[in-house]
Amino acid sequence: MAKGLLEGKKGIIFGALDELSIAWKIAEKAHEEGASVLLTNAPVALRMGKINELGEKINAKIIAADATSMDDINALLDVAEADFGKIDFVLHSIGMSPNVRKKREYTNLNYDWLVKTYDVSAMSFHKVMQVLYQRDLMNEWGSILGLSYIAAQRTFSEYNDMAEAKALLESIARSFGYHFGKKNKVRVNTVSQSPTPTTAGTGVSGFDKMLTYGEKMSPLGNASADECADYCITLFSDYTKKVTMQNLFHDGGFSSVGISADVLEDL
Repeated sequence: MAKGLLEGKKGIIFGALDELSIAWKIAEKAHEEGASVLLTNAPVALRMGKINELGEKINAKIIAADATSMDDINALLDVAEADFGKIDFVLHSIGMSPNVRKKREYTNLNYDWLVKTYDVSAMSFHKVMQVLYQRDLMNEWGSILGLSYIAAQRTFSEYNDMAEAKALLESIARSFGYHFGKKNKVRVNTVSQSPTPTTAGTGVSGFDKMLTYGEKMSPLGNASADECADYCITLFSDYTKKVTMQNLFHDGGFSSVGISADVLEDL
């Protein structure tokens, strides 16, 4: 049941692809809580996904933008500024690895593809914030979130070069969070979510086993995409105004467990 937590707020959501996307769920929840939303994704993703259905459902404009392109980001923010004025929240839910897609092993990476992984999955977070910062487009006490995964801190052998990308994403949140906080009290955080069966997530080798392992390790079980959306809404709301520069684990307790009874039984 909606509580009006985002009543009157305006935000941009990067990365909604289809109904399996966490970004899709967050857009739906933001709308339910009273926010006005602008949706964006890369042109190829707009052709592949179902974002037009989401736009119709939540009455949101959809703008194609490559988040690695400063020109595209500026054009996107031109639209946002014209429609909304200043912005209250931004979600960065973007991740892609050519090495993962093309099944290159971590010990045999294509380094040109690795740079692309970093650019799409992490540097784009910095680029978006840099334009927002320089153009002074965030309202005071605004909130910016990036979606991460615990492979930024621990080794998951099949997560490949996305682990480094997530580590970079989290570092950018801490570094830019300082500057954005000093400038106009904007908070910047990352949410480290349980393994979630999204279109992108299921592309990781052994994902089904990661999902099962996460469920058995977490005392509360894996967090779903819907539950992640609920959590992110609280981080966009005024109830978390002093939370910034954090990597926030939303994983049912997985990140604090060494080994669980369920896993021990399996062994």
